[in-house]
Amino acid sequence: MTSQAFDTLVFIGRFQPFHDSHLRMVLAALAQARQLVLVIGSSPAHRSVRNPFTGEERRAMIEAAVAAVAPERVRDLRFVPVRDYYDGARWAAAVRRAVAGVVEPGARVGLFGHLKDDTTGYLSDFPDWPLVHQANFNGLSATPLREAWLAGHDDWRTQVPPDTAAFLDAFQARPEFAALHSEADYLAAHRRAWALAPYPPVFVTVDAVVSCRDHVLLIQRGGHPARGTWAIPGGFLDQRERVADAAVRELIEETRLAVPRETLLAVRSAGVLFDHPDRSIRGRTLTHAFHFSLPLAALPEIAAADDAIAAQWVPLAQVRQMESELCEDHFMILDRFLGLLDE
Repeated sequence: MTSQAFDTLVFIGRFQPFHDSHLRMVLAALAQARQLVLVIGSSPAHRSVRNPFTGEERRAMIEAAVAAVAPERVRDLRFVPVRDYYDGARWAAAVRRAVAGVVEPGARVGLFGHLKDDTTGYLSDFPDWPLVHQANFNGLSATPLREAWLAGHDDWRTQVPPDTAAFLDAFQARPEFAALHSEADYLAAHRRAWALAPYPPVFVTVDAVVSCRDHVLLIQRGGHPARGTWAIPGGFLDQRERVADAAVRELIEETRLAVPRETLLAVRSAGVLFDHPDRSIRGRTLTHAFHFSLPLAALPEIAAADDAIAAQWVPLAQVRQMESELCEDHFMILDRFLGLLDE
């Protein structure tokens, strides 16, 4: 491709964190287009060992790294955040909408990236954007760098731009880092506990979406993973339980919802399976979610219990603003039942 082959190239990534290979990819893309659109994935999302940095923090890392080596090209960068939909077609449509919002009509758009493994299969979701393939530089991956940083090692330092290293150093003094470090320790112990299983474990959970008078019932998690986030009441399926019974049990255990079991069963919707492979950082986790729409004149009493540190009836309008505070894919589960997003 010549330098004039495209008006715009699109580079999709999570950049958690932005490392030297990312920087070389960005510079290679800028050499072939007037403008580079960076799609910042998993944005918004609550902080976790997989997504420790906000979209704004990742944008700042990228701009600082490019400014240090090619300051004249910073103005040619465009940033668009895209959430995790856990639905490939819906996610691809959102990427298209976001890109369309920052490119001129009729622009020659190409997709920039490299086919690494099944995690980059999304590159085939845009057949009308010619793929400009660029091999990974030095085989770098953000995951081991992020894990080394969270573990307190220093071997990541030589593989990120200087401004990124400075940001990561400063971040380690923040309370958010202590929370992430604790979560990383929990997940390491969790993996060790299952290391001798004959097959990779698949966990089965249940979730109860309870709505009443334009409110939804949420709990605040008291344990890892995602400690402190707001979540749908739920938990693990017991050995001798049906999934619907488990959803009611977990709902009552965590919220002490003052509604008779018979009433809950009468308004229960058909269950929906949420089974995206990446929906939980704990590992492969399938959840069966049920909607309980309560036709009551007033919000029933609740009280946090079990492993919930708080339980609250939250107005739907407020839930729409809480995406970065919600556990893992729970915002999208709520959207499935309650239609939070206008798309």
